Amino acid sequence: MSLLVVGLSHRSAPVSVLERASLSAEAQHKLLQDTVAAEPATEAAVLATCNRIELYADVDKFHAGVAELSTLLAQHSGVGLEELTPYLYVHYEDRAVHHLFSVACGLDSMVVGEGQILGQIKDSLARAQDLHTAGRLLNDLFQQALRVGKRAHSETGIDRAGQSLVTFGLEQLSAGADVQQWARDKKALVIGAGSMSSLAAATLARAGVAEIVVANRTFERAERLAQILSEGDDTDVLARAVPMDSVPLELTRADVAVSCTGATGLVLTADAVAAAVEGRPGAPAAGLDAGLDGGGPTVDAAGPTAVREGGETPLPGAGTDENCPLDLSSVPSGFSVMGEAAVAGMDAATLEQHGAWAAGGATVDRSREAGRPGAEADAELITALAATATRVGRIPERRRPEPVAEVPRPQPVLFLLDLAMPRDIDAAVHRLAGARLVDIESLADASADAPMAADVDMVRRIVGDEVAAFGAAQRAAHITPTVVALRSMAADVVAGEIARLEGRLPSLDDKHRAEITQTVKRVVDKLLHAPTVRVKQLAAEPGGAGYADALRTLFDLDPETVASVSRAENSTEKNRGPA
Repeated sequence: MSLLVVGLSHRSAPVSVLERASLSAEAQHKLLQDTVAAEPATEAAVLATCNRIELYADVDKFHAGVAELSTLLAQHSGVGLEELTPYLYVHYEDRAVHHLFSVACGLDSMVVGEGQILGQIKDSLARAQDLHTAGRLLNDLFQQALRVGKRAHSETGIDRAGQSLVTFGLEQLSAGADVQQWARDKKALVIGAGSMSSLAAATLARAGVAEIVVANRTFERAERLAQILSEGDDTDVLARAVPMDSVPLELTRADVAVSCTGATGLVLTADAVAAAVEGRPGAPAAGLDAGLDGGGPTVDAAGPTAVREGGETPLPGAGTDENCPLDLSSVPSGFSVMGEAAVAGMDAATLEQHGAWAAGGATVDRSREAGRPGAEADAELITALAATATRVGRIPERRRPEPVAEVPRPQPVLFLLDLAMPRDIDAAVHRLAGARLVDIESLADASADAPMAADVDMVRRIVGDEVAAFGAAQRAAHITPTVVALRSMAADVVAGEIARLEGRLPSLDDKHRAEITQTVKRVVDKLLHAPTVRVKQLAAEPGGAGYADALRTLFDLDPETVASVSRAENSTEKNRGPA
């Protein structure tokens, strides 16, 4: 076994890199085909989810395999190799098996214990089988990973260690409130009709939303999902399907929107969400939330003394408009004229005037300074500051910026959950007043503090046992072609000797010929039975790969015969249908 996996996930790369490196279905197909066409790899499978992209391959050379798989990932993801390399991880042989089994059990998921990954592993195997890029090794590996994942979920409480990504996302949207109480009687818009979107729709239906609208590029798939939701025995929800061009209108009616499509661009822009929020009861004025976009008091058109913090009281210490050295028309809205941002870029003389004005003191005569070169004024000011520092031991402080009160964020009227990678919803929606967005990046931050169940340790033990068993089975299977070739050679020897006997005893009747043939075969089988059983046992142990070579040498087996048996087995595996 020479299993190699090269990939990146939410544990190794920031979401921004994962987003750019995501692979479309077409790109995954091409990546598989190019991988098996490359010299080091004979089998390949791609596992691509919201938060991971991994390329599995059976390679004959480790270093060449790592270089080739890394290059192929970079080429098909569109992210340069130099940029991608720092985020890639590599696992080989038993460590690669351990990694996939851990992924299948939900130990490596963003939310520990989530079960959606099993369906994604099954889809990856089916894709590789359809393209005939999965041979004996990857078929065995992925099918065993599915069994290990199911065992972990059935024998332990790993499900209690974390929920599906959808459930976790809805909990984040509800800000800690009970999801069912939060979702009751809300109207939901689900964009996409794939596995993740379908799960989100079903979860919302069970949570008690009053209506679900499904939008998808293929309208028939949206209709099918809406029908399934309407006919569900455990829910009582009104569900209907709409085409994608109806999303802007439906968004104005929805309380909750979940999006998970395969689109390469944005499905919902910040402007579209702002338009959907505007005009709703309880909604703030359209635009970016001031508390998150610069923050702080704003400059009123009435002049510098009208700097407000929610009331009509001017900031203390402000001078008069005619004495202020600032051109207030150029000051960005949202910043205090007393703050550091207001004085950025001033020369020293203007800074002195501004400081005097802010402190309420006398104003430097700007007309007198206007005729002096800026460098000369700066030199004088520096000399004065140095003299003051020599006399009092420090440079005199100017007025500090007034503390800026944090503007409370209004309660959201539209909740959005983006489960797509790359993102479906513009990240700028995070700053929109009246909207709450939870996406893969914010889920990653929130899940870092998610509690771990004690059952995780039990799952890790299961994974360790299964990895050892899989390795033993693969090592035993590695010697099988040699054993088959040995038995084939023995059968040829028996057939040759029976033919020789018939030449020497032409009068031998059929009954006696059959009895002699059977006797010789029994003798050969008994002689070979113990050695072949024992060599399989030895080969299954760590370091047992050399027993196949020893068997070929001892019995002078034709290497091509052994290789032909191996190729026949691999061809059968590649043509196996989806599990």
